[in-house]
Amino acid sequence: MRAMAYDRFGGTEVLSASRRPQPKVGPGEVLVRVRAASVNPVDWKLMAGGLKDLMDTVFPVVPGWDVAGVVERTGIDVPEFSAGDEVVAYARKDYVHGGTFAELVTVPVRCLARKPSSLSWEEAAGLPLAGLTAYQTLTRLGTGEGDTVLVHNASGGVGTFAVQIARALGARVIGTASEANHDRLRHFGAEPVAYGDGLPERVRELAPGGADVVADFVGGVLDDTLAVLAEGGRHASIADDSVTGAGGQWIWVRPDGGDLAELGALADAGKLTVPVAEVFPLDRLAEAFELSQKGHVHGKIIVRP
Repeated sequence: MRAMAYDRFGGTEVLSASRRPQPKVGPGEVLVRVRAASVNPVDWKLMAGGLKDLMDTVFPVVPGWDVAGVVERTGIDVPEFSAGDEVVAYARKDYVHGGTFAELVTVPVRCLARKPSSLSWEEAAGLPLAGLTAYQTLTRLGTGEGDTVLVHNASGGVGTFAVQIARALGARVIGTASEANHDRLRHFGAEPVAYGDGLPERVRELAPGGADVVADFVGGVLDDTLAVLAEGGRHASIADDSVTGAGGQWIWVRPDGGDLAELGALADAGKLTVPVAEVFPLDRLAEAFELSQKGHVHGKIIVRP
């Protein structure tokens, strides 16, 4: 099969087009023919060796954790899916090796959900990792009807999902972003506030009693979070583990087919959209990574084999 791979840690110069053997389909796995895969910052951070002390790596590595595709074959103990099913997954495995930037990928069945019918292949591929990060953050904080939620970096990839999910859960949402992105936040149902000095005062003007829930998707904002948190409020961060010393939760997203199915249901109900910024062919994965590294993309970067 065609795939993009690297055989050592480094920048985009270590990526190359290659031919890889078709993956074996083990127990508890499904072989998926990739229709689209999504770029996430973790992909190029892994490639640079940034998480080598956290996860084992087996070279050569085919990168990529997000996928939308069609089931080609199932493992011997997987009755939940059949060949021809359209699926999506946050296909993270227990070690770094066989990823989604290829024609075929094996996916643990625990990661799989059926593709939302309302989403294109490109949109579906952009949903899993970022959508699950937002969903698991908000649900672990008990976000619900009547809550006021502050989303730090609300115009970012995860923040955009968090705004929509919090709204679907019945919450009022205030989102931080640069002023250039305020109209975008309003489109998704958030009340925007600008970054920078005086942020707590601006939030308190909108919510004098403070925020019941604060979700940090950028890091370095703990003081602002504590300044706007309502009495008895809950907070979490995906970027700053110091929140645990201040009564908050540090979130690391976990593959979960059930949670992903919930996100798909929100999409099919018209409550969740997946913005797509740009689509690349497989052999231009290095360009896709470089675009992601710039950090100014609004929407998901998609790769199609």
